[in-house]
Amino acid sequence: MRTEQVILSNLVNNEEFTRKVLPFLTGEYFHDRVDRTIFDMIKTHVDNYNAPPDQSILMVELGKIDTFNEDQYNAAVELISELNVSHADQEEWLIAEAEKFCKDKAIYNGLMTSIKLAEDKSDNISKGSIPQILADALAVSFDDSIGHDFLDDFESRYDYYHQTHKRIPFDLDYMNRITKGGLIKKTLTILLAGTGVGKSLFMCHCAAFNLLSGFNVLYITMEMSEFETAKRIDANLLGVTMDELEEMPRDVYEKKMTRINSKTHGKLVIKEYPTSSAGSANFRYLVNELKLKKKFVPDIIYIDYLNICSSSRIKGGSNVNSYTYIKSIAEEIRGLAVEFNVPIVTATQTTRSGYSNSDPGLEDTSESFGVPATADFLFTLVSNETLQELNQIKVSQKKNRYNDPNKYKSFVIGVDRARMKLYDTEQSAQEDLIDGPEKIDSTTGEILSNDKFGKKKFNKEAFKEFK
Repeated sequence: MRTEQVILSNLVNNEEFTRKVLPFLTGEYFHDRVDRTIFDMIKTHVDNYNAPPDQSILMVELGKIDTFNEDQYNAAVELISELNVSHADQEEWLIAEAEKFCKDKAIYNGLMTSIKLAEDKSDNISKGSIPQILADALAVSFDDSIGHDFLDDFESRYDYYHQTHKRIPFDLDYMNRITKGGLIKKTLTILLAGTGVGKSLFMCHCAAFNLLSGFNVLYITMEMSEFETAKRIDANLLGVTMDELEEMPRDVYEKKMTRINSKTHGKLVIKEYPTSSAGSANFRYLVNELKLKKKFVPDIIYIDYLNICSSSRIKGGSNVNSYTYIKSIAEEIRGLAVEFNVPIVTATQTTRSGYSNSDPGLEDTSESFGVPATADFLFTLVSNETLQELNQIKVSQKKNRYNDPNKYKSFVIGVDRARMKLYDTEQSAQEDLIDGPEKIDSTTGEILSNDKFGKKKFNKEAFKEFK
């Protein structure tokens, strides 16, 4: 008896097997048309009636199919008549065989799809998706977990609440407050800002601090060269302007870098890709190559920046809208964060309206609202004439899966653009920024602004009532 026949027979005669295995089966695993048709009939019946069909029901459904030739119809009749065996007494063996069947077919299908992609026979899927297709196929398995029992599993839940997560901290007070001490593994953080506000500066500053803190940092740049990115981080670490860096004597530079190298166990790798030429498949290959050739495993990854990456699932120029394409990129990058067990930080552009907005929202994300939907943390960076005069950038929380985004909703950080550094401001700089949503003056009914740099006039006296 063929494996396909064993599976189909038990789907009809062994309801427990059907409940366990059917969610993991797909018609694509049955390469013979007759096998696939009967499987589809079984699955449709279970979906509609919550019970497996018997042989008589399958014969009735077979009579409704008018696409079979005579030989195919006769083969289907013969197969249905033979679906009368149950291996309920050998449940463990049966489940193992079904799982092996699914794995083998998934790998075979993945290889065939990859060959077609390699031969460029697909218009919508990029060759860069081949590694992920094969990885997904190799990962096929039966998940025997039936979920978390809320009342019975409270002890494990308590342990989870009180476990210490390894975090990648900031050297900025309010960023640590809103992230509860730093970024955790398997998360995607997105910075939303207009051109020239400081997205790259923010990431370079954080990368420099991560390095000094002993972490391994991978910085992927799609916009600047490796040396230009390194120049910004050099200026930050050495505490000099980029102009001063260019004028620094070699011996002084070497002495300073030797000192920094002696202070940290961390490593920083900067990798440049041409704009829009690379995506998650390229980044996955890079991480694996760094591990193999340099014994370098990143603790955190920066990607500068999301909008100019490419999708590894969708071929560039294919007939898809920008929403789908950019959302796909964000999902692939977050998938890398989970796969490599690291936090990933990237950035995206605001729309034109968002660039002029004193407090850009999720709707101001350029090209795709699917980007903030995918992020674990999303912060906006705002700059205007007033902030520039004060050497500050305003940060606002727009999404935070791990803390209350209304707590420390907006705050300012200092910026030294010449030295590519960020720093904490005096507490007085935060006083006019209200944590949380808009508040109402109880006397006048007037909405109090959450933003001292916004268009609404801030009523400081009224604010005191709510502090």
